[in-house]
Amino acid sequence: MSRLDIKKTYKLFIGGKFPRSESGRYLPAKSAKGEHLDNYSHASRKDARDAVTAARGAFDGWSKATAYNRGQILYRAAEMLQNRANELTNEIARSTNVSAAKAKREVTAAIDRLVHYAGWTDKYQQIFGSVNPVASSHFNFTTPEPTGVVVTLAPDEPSLLALVSLIAPVILSGNAVIAVASERFPLPALTFAEILATSDLPGGVVNVLAGKRAELTPHIASHMDVNAIVDGAGDSELSIKLRSGTAINLKRYSQHAPEDWFASAVEDPYWILDTVEFKTAWHPIGV
Repeated sequence: MSRLDIKKTYKLFIGGKFPRSESGRYLPAKSAKGEHLDNYSHASRKDARDAVTAARGAFDGWSKATAYNRGQILYRAAEMLQNRANELTNEIARSTNVSAAKAKREVTAAIDRLVHYAGWTDKYQQIFGSVNPVASSHFNFTTPEPTGVVVTLAPDEPSLLALVSLIAPVILSGNAVIAVASERFPLPALTFAEILATSDLPGGVVNVLAGKRAELTPHIASHMDVNAIVDGAGDSELSIKLRSGTAINLKRYSQHAPEDWFASAVEDPYWILDTVEFKTAWHPIGV
């Protein structure tokens, strides 16, 4: 007896949970050929606000975790991604209609990128911090610290690798993230969120929204509790809107649109500096 195929409805990822959009709206996920694959929740303004609240709630504990512990957790996320590599390969292949070999290459690169940035958690402060010479009997230290709640916007392709490449350098320093997934191919990002939920990453450190960038952008730009935006969407019109909102609460804005997301240049440790602030401390030298 034949049976109907049950289409999956992919949920948002907010605060370590998988809520449906509060708006009740859904969008069809279509392949590059226009085939209807599944459905996914269409994030609203309220969903974006909830994600910021979840990120802010997670920031304090995550930023206070040891660098070694954050590195372990990122490495664990890479392990979980590797364990479900076949699922992600299939998700990318059916969404973008690339070959299984090309989809596997993207998943492998995403795993390697997580491992790469996991190794930076206990090194970036030594590399970018400094002991400063001063004309008084004090020690003067400058150290990078996380800036807070960060929004990242991923390009349409590569839908998984770009998302991972934008998130990893942000959270390794202790920031919490709201990631806006690829608008055209959101399913790999939403599946990656399911993988993160089974890793050791505390709920709220990474939140994933899917939907229309043009709808979410004004709310992201104007939100007073967003401290920084990392824009990888590659959309000049959205970039102007995002930049216009930075003056409201002095959000930091960074833009990354590399020609090749697979290149080693995307592993640039200076991307970490997009979302850290340098704090200087003085300490008297004892006699």
